[in-house]
Amino acid sequence: MTKQSNNPFVLALSARNLTVEIHHHAAYQIALSNDTPFNSTISGVQYEKIHGFLIKPHVPHFCVAEKGTLNVLNIEPYSNIGLELASRLKENQDYIIFESLPETNSFFQTPNDSLDVNTIVDAMLSKLPSIDYDERVVQIVEYIKANYFEQNITPQTFADIVFLSPSRLASLFKKQTGSSLSKYLLWTRLRQAIYLTLSDKDRSLTDIAYDTGFYDLPQFNKYMYQMFGMPPKALKHNSDLIDIY
Repeated sequence: MTKQSNNPFVLALSARNLTVEIHHHAAYQIALSNDTPFNSTISGVQYEKIHGFLIKPHVPHFCVAEKGTLNVLNIEPYSNIGLELASRLKENQDYIIFESLPETNSFFQTPNDSLDVNTIVDAMLSKLPSIDYDERVVQIVEYIKANYFEQNITPQTFADIVFLSPSRLASLFKKQTGSSLSKYLLWTRLRQAIYLTLSDKDRSLTDIAYDTGFYDLPQFNKYMYQMFGMPPKALKHNSDLIDIY
């Protein structure tokens, strides 16, 4: 058994002067500002001068943060960290609004006056039980990290590496991570694609799609919109990358 401390199911970025049109996506999303309050409309309700929100997947919303910095975390809903977030929402509660910095710190149990993304992720991870990962799961994780850009990866590819049937491996991976193998592979590809999109804006999105394992730009567009509510073109031209974790 092997301890695995990093969580691949969280994609986080910080952007300045961000305006996002109404959208919904397949991830839990946390949006936070620790400098200038921003406006957001969620399920048709407008909120002004808020410090942040936690929103469930598939809830329509948009944000306007024309000043200051907005930290955005997208979290795979069926990962362990996603399920932990779900447990904090009441029945039929689609989102939580954070009206002030102390209120945000209280929710995430982070130090006062700090909304550092790493601190928040660490605080969420600290609520999860420690897991001893099966060596075969670790093998698959390492394989995906090294080969995510290969387009011909199949369930049988993974099964052959650890000498398990595809169904047995899928069950083991899901049990230990909370997410499917296909979602893990997709999030690994998206994480790298987003990094390249925002760190090398002269590079074509078509090249980025091919280099990160997508068949073509339309497929990259499809999954970006499903997960984050915007195509990579909008992310590339409407946000200013500060960092991605």
